[in-house]
Amino acid sequence: MTVEAVKEKLWKKCGTSVNSMSLELYDEIGAKISVLSDNARPLGFYSPLDGYCLHVIDLDPSSVTSGGWLEDTSLVDKYTISDEAYGKLGGTFRKFKETLPLKQPPGQESKISDNYMGEVCADIKIWDRCEVEPGERRGTVKFVGQAETLAPGFWVGVQFDEPAGKHDGMVKGKRYFDCPPLHGAMVRPDKVKVCLRGIVVIFQSLINLPVNVLIKELYLPGQEWVALVVSTLHFQPRDCEFESPQEQGGEFLEGGSRGSIRNRLSTPG
Repeated sequence: MTVEAVKEKLWKKCGTSVNSMSLELYDEIGAKISVLSDNARPLGFYSPLDGYCLHVIDLDPSSVTSGGWLEDTSLVDKYTISDEAYGKLGGTFRKFKETLPLKQPPGQESKISDNYMGEVCADIKIWDRCEVEPGERRGTVKFVGQAETLAPGFWVGVQFDEPAGKHDGMVKGKRYFDCPPLHGAMVRPDKVKVCLRGIVVIFQSLINLPVNVLIKELYLPGQEWVALVVSTLHFQPRDCEFESPQEQGGEFLEGGSRGSIRNRLSTPG
């Protein structure tokens, strides 16, 4: 490609006509290599390499680029206003800054109460199934209480079903619960929605017997969480009793075992 053909391409990019254009070639460190003064010569004659720069100079005295008008801002007239007049204007950045709360000096920040959100988490119990906002992340409550390595107030530790957390139950060197890596999170109680009480898990921890339970969780719009037990509980052939604050009735008989069911969970079908 000739130098003139290169100028034709550049004219469509920068607006400087071919006859008013002077090209200079610079290397990758900004050193001037040559002036491309002969329009008939091919560009390769000047031995350009990858990374070299073509500098366009507009020689038209009537051009807006003449005398550095697109580069030297000191040549441009600017609007000026006195500080007093600017202070009387509305909708300025200064007015916006005045509406922002003043930043308190260090050590004088408003202190969060130690009982912050204590009432909110009163109904949240360990082993409860829950959803955590944002994202409707499902998991199991593993910790409820105050956390000495976090801000004052009450926190809820959740083990997510999927690796949607930040840690394994340890926060800043303090372990609050155990869970697989990236499955744990400490959140404020107002971000937790209890979906299902941990009845089956409590049963398993109380009776200390072989248990084979598979639970499929269902979420029905407008209804509470329910659990569908798709296999059976296998107990050793001896009497057992589940403790619970409120008896809701029911008998459980299987394989010669007998026990009083203190809590029942309704299942569809």
